Amino acid sequence: MSSPIVAQEEPFCVEVEAGKNYAWCACGRSEKQPWCDGSHRDTGFSPVVWKAEKSETVFLCGCKSTGDKPYCDGTHNML
Repeated sequence: MSSPIVAQEEPFCVEVEAGKNYAWCACGRSEKQPWCDGSHRDTGFSPVVWKAEKSETVFLCGCKSTGDKPYCDGTHNML
């Protein structure tokens, strides 16, 4: 797999909790978007794992082509 699958052409608006670890799906195959469910196996993609610094609403990339993984940077507007 050379390109990720577009999960949706807009960001995912999600609430994150301070101190909690998250794994954003980078391949687009997860059934639990925007979170990784292990569907990337044998695709060459790996999830982006990060710890939320504070509790807040974030906009995570749905098109999987952002330059600011896992956050939306507006790339979906060029699809």
